[in-house]
Amino acid sequence: MDPCPFVRILIGNLALKFPPASRSSLSSVSSCFCKIKLKNFTAQYAAIPLLHKQQQEQSQNPESNYISNSLAACFNLDKTLIEKISSSKKPESLNIEIYTGGEGAICGWTGGKFLATVTVPLDLKKAESRPCVMHNGWIGIGRGNKKGSSLAEFYLSVRAEPDPRYVFQFAGEPECSPQVFQVQGNVRQAVFTCKFSLRNPGDRNLGQRQSILEKSTSRNWLPSLGSEKDQSTKERKGWTVTIHDLSGSPVAMASMVTPFVPSLGSDRVNRSNPGAWLILRPSLGTWKPWGRLEAWREHPKTNELGYRFELIHDTIIATPTTTPLVNSVISSKKGGKFTIDTTNSVSTPVCSPHSSCDFGSGSASGSWSGSELGAGLFSQFLYRGFVMSSTVKSSSKCSKPEVEIGIQHVNCTEDAAAFVALAAAMDLSMDACRLFSHKLREELRQQG
Repeated sequence: MDPCPFVRILIGNLALKFPPASRSSLSSVSSCFCKIKLKNFTAQYAAIPLLHKQQQEQSQNPESNYISNSLAACFNLDKTLIEKISSSKKPESLNIEIYTGGEGAICGWTGGKFLATVTVPLDLKKAESRPCVMHNGWIGIGRGNKKGSSLAEFYLSVRAEPDPRYVFQFAGEPECSPQVFQVQGNVRQAVFTCKFSLRNPGDRNLGQRQSILEKSTSRNWLPSLGSEKDQSTKERKGWTVTIHDLSGSPVAMASMVTPFVPSLGSDRVNRSNPGAWLILRPSLGTWKPWGRLEAWREHPKTNELGYRFELIHDTIIATPTTTPLVNSVISSKKGGKFTIDTTNSVSTPVCSPHSSCDFGSGSASGSWSGSELGAGLFSQFLYRGFVMSSTVKSSSKCSKPEVEIGIQHVNCTEDAAAFVALAAAMDLSMDACRLFSHKLREELRQQG
């Protein structure tokens, strides 16, 4: 099946400068931020770097090193939204509200004084087939002291680009062993089956490579569980999700390798002692670790599920190396999206001739030394831009995860299956991190 069309709108390279005539009235300004809005999307916030007097003399060149060269916001549009925006009689616009002062992320982007609004019209028809720059340069904002002059100047880059993705959808909750469909418009085609099982605590027959990991790593990824008394009310362990292709062959697995255990004196999984999954792929008749997902429950007042995912690199040394790809939170009450997006993970060298509009996308521009091309940097070049996302419902709601994967990251069935297994593990982590004062559904409880 063909992938589904998506378009990404990328906003970045922000900078703000005040002309000499207005500098006296804004001399106390030490910070600025903006609220970036697009209809049908949640507003996003970003800090705006200020250009000081000595920098302004060098900032007339759009390729100046003082432009932030970073991604400030990103909006992802599926086919329905693309058509809605493109067919609208009134052209859709991106609106950016600029504020001076404020406390930024520390206090939820509050307390700022409104300065101006910048509007950028969006034309997405061409962006479905090739990247398009909607704006890249300085914009005068506000009214200065002199007639026709601007109070300040704002630098901004807005780019839209095609980002086709494969879309998969679970037919039911992962613990109910559902089929997994590939979706393309109104067409759904079964491509995988998902088998959930409660693995015996003493059964760790998951392949020779996994045993090597258990012996060699100080983090004790596969702790011995057989010696401990099985108290299902005090720990959640032994969950496994195996993804099979339509021929019945296993093509990926998510295995809970560190139990989800409440911290001392509480009924929740703590950040200091998270539960963990290994995401495995078949290799030469055994299972090869590909990634590790950790999850925990944040402070009770925040009502959030914390998580982090890292790649495991296949190396010749005994202790495997890893690269973190995402570390974030999802609301335990409302759910949300688990997303891996490395668009801004690698800083583009300032000598790059395209630095004014590449947002540090890891396009391999500029030169890198051999020491930098280690496993961590290599993996970020391997997984560039949007990688994947999956929906995550709250633990009290029926969840049928929908998974999106960038087509550049799928070269074979096992590639797609690994991301599907990761999505299942993330969804099940919402239940695994549920307060231990709450009873789990029958499908998730050890029998006997």
